[in-house]
Amino acid sequence: MRIGVPKEIVPGETRIAASPDSIRKFTALGVEVLVESGAGAGAQMSDEVLAEAGAHIVVDAKTVYGDADLVTKVRAPLCDGNAADELSYMNSDTVLVGLLAPLQQREQVDRYASHGVTAFAMELIPRISRAQSMDALSSQSNIAGYKAVIDAADHFGRILPMMMTAAGTVAPARVVVLGAGVAGLQAIATAKRLGALVSAFDVRPAVKEQVESLGAKFISVDADAGDAETAGGYAREMGDLYKARQAALIHETLAKQDICITTAQIPGKPAPELITEAMVKDMKPGSVIVDLAVESGGNCALSAYDQVVVRHGVTIIGHANYPARVPVDTSTLYARNLFNFIQPMVNRENSSLEIDWEDEVIRGALLTKDGAVVNPALQGQEI
Repeated sequence: MRIGVPKEIVPGETRIAASPDSIRKFTALGVEVLVESGAGAGAQMSDEVLAEAGAHIVVDAKTVYGDADLVTKVRAPLCDGNAADELSYMNSDTVLVGLLAPLQQREQVDRYASHGVTAFAMELIPRISRAQSMDALSSQSNIAGYKAVIDAADHFGRILPMMMTAAGTVAPARVVVLGAGVAGLQAIATAKRLGALVSAFDVRPAVKEQVESLGAKFISVDADAGDAETAGGYAREMGDLYKARQAALIHETLAKQDICITTAQIPGKPAPELITEAMVKDMKPGSVIVDLAVESGGNCALSAYDQVVVRHGVTIIGHANYPARVPVDTSTLYARNLFNFIQPMVNRENSSLEIDWEDEVIRGALLTKDGAVVNPALQGQEI
């Protein structure tokens, strides 16, 4: 069996779908790993380092795609029919594994099916105990939450912790996190470690204990927001009455804060707009907003895609693809997720690809098989 790791060609993508550690582990299973030359440059993984780990360095992408039985990717392959049509490089029986954004790129999933590719989306791996080590969304969001706070601190004109000096005491900065998922919880923990006073908002009452365990204050509209969480643990879009009460609470809270980290997203839908222009106007001059949801439309009405802007005296950070801003660690963690997902598919006796189609994890992540789109999440069912 051969695994192919092509260079990511989406602009701004610095990650690689492999690491020296994952290559050594695959090699120990008898799997050959083909890596396109330069694929790890953005993540500080040279061809020499990857080759030393056991990878075969290949000069061009066509060879990687053409010779591989299974291709691992960070971002979905380009397949728009132009000169960089990565899908056209694949054989019809290739297995594709990556962060394929199937809910956002539905037409592209149809192309995988028509090309005969068996595709797995790492975003759709079920949130069950056995699959925690495969959860790429969590591994990438974790680092994004950390980096968001670091970026906010860099743009903020003051220090975050309380500091007592001979010249007087500096009050701690106030940080609010909107959305207490994986990224939000890491943002809370990071801001607390830096000495800020932290509060957090989420529509799901179930996360209150997690927020408070990190030393932050939990802010909520209701003691019980009702059906605010899907079976998969994601936030569900709320009704108009709830949204109105939520907006009033967030407006009041933001006026007292120095930094706001927004992380709220709804799978398969545009990110909810939590911060209006009126709310930004009422924030303190010099405040900072980091919008981690900018790729899906943004939580702040004034966020600019992949830009840092100043509006009404507030700095709004809208970097796209936050995990790619910390590519060494995010690549390493993602490579572990991939290995943990793929390893059970490898036959230990002859190192061939052997997929258990009845496995719950396989069924959850599977997008296309035998020329058809088969995932329930793409057929109107909630994840």
